[in-house]
Amino acid sequence: MSATLTFLGGAGGTVTGSKHLLEDGSRRLLLDCGLFQGLKALRLRNWAAPPLSPATLGAVVLSHAHIDHSGYLPRLCRDGFSGPVYEQPPEMTYVVHGEPEAATGLRDAITSRLGWRAAVAEDGQRVTL
Repeated sequence: MSATLTFLGGAGGTVTGSKHLLEDGSRRLLLDCGLFQGLKALRLRNWAAPPLSPATLGAVVLSHAHIDHSGYLPRLCRDGFSGPVYEQPPEMTYVVHGEPEAATGLRDAITSRLGWRAAVAEDGQRVTL
């Protein structure tokens, strides 16, 4: 049995938007699920339709929780992905966002969907890493 790896983002001139599709003929796994960052031309790619049918994925494996490796996950779920997400959970995920309601919503989604502990960062808050 052979497997194929298709680079859907994070290759070809950019280090953001990491997405790699691993297929073995009967199963499909997405390695990383990141947002594009940086220049507007890259960021606009985040609004395009997913480069695959999310409902056909068996699982997503995240290498780490940086937004350029995990930030596209809410879009993937919205568009039909319902499988497991595998990653070593952090001790705490800190949500940093300008709008309090958006940050609270993201914190709640991280907690309910991924089961991680999450907190909204406060101005001036100091965290020991």
